[in-house]
Amino acid sequence: MSGEAIGEAVRVDHLWASHNFIEAIRDVTFTVSSKDFVGLVGPNGSGKTTLIKTILGLLPPLKGNVALFGQDLSVFREWHRIGYLPQRISMFNPYFPCTVKEVLSIAIPPTIKRHAREAMIEQSLSLLDIKGLRNRLIGELSGGQQQRVFIARAIINKPDLLILDEPTAAIDPETRDNFYRLLKDLNLGKGVTIILVTHDTGTIGRYANKLLYLDKEVVFYGTFDEFCQSEYMSKVFGYTAQHIICHKH
Repeated sequence: MSGEAIGEAVRVDHLWASHNFIEAIRDVTFTVSSKDFVGLVGPNGSGKTTLIKTILGLLPPLKGNVALFGQDLSVFREWHRIGYLPQRISMFNPYFPCTVKEVLSIAIPPTIKRHAREAMIEQSLSLLDIKGLRNRLIGELSGGQQQRVFIARAIINKPDLLILDEPTAAIDPETRDNFYRLLKDLNLGKGVTIILVTHDTGTIGRYANKLLYLDKEVVFYGTFDEFCQSEYMSKVFGYTAQHIICHKH
């Protein structure tokens, strides 16, 4: 696959991948169109994080293909177009003497001039309502504050595709609601394509336009209206859980 496919942000074709030498996903196929907001849900151990890491090239596939913006993953180099917030900041050392401003600055390409860098940092701090943390050491912050900093870092380059893995797990309800509204504005107002991994099924239907239910393979992928009308998904997902999502939606 080569050349950007019009209206296509992510294409996954018959993808198989493993985690710790155990099959995690099998024969997964779906397409995310540009400007889609996809809620990726499924039980623990269903392969959601493995799928995301494979899409981003962080894990090698066993079989199948991934394309980003019409380019095969093997030749894709425009990583500045993608913002990513992992489930756990595994490489983050909380004792590293780095300020919030410096954490954000590291994510900005070095070719960006100083004045523009400062503006980008200020905008991200404002969007997450953390301007007061600008000069604080990252290790001094609470877990929720750190998460907001890393969310700001993921969006600082105004990505075309934003992938977030359980981003609201450590933040308080008020901040979570503001964060979802921010995502909706990025999606509808700025045209950012979003894939959000979440267990917050009672909320996601208010913001995402599509639902991808994964349990090692694609169980359902479609609009929320299609999900709500699916008797099969009522049996698989459970009537109560389905009703919660559809009622919120």
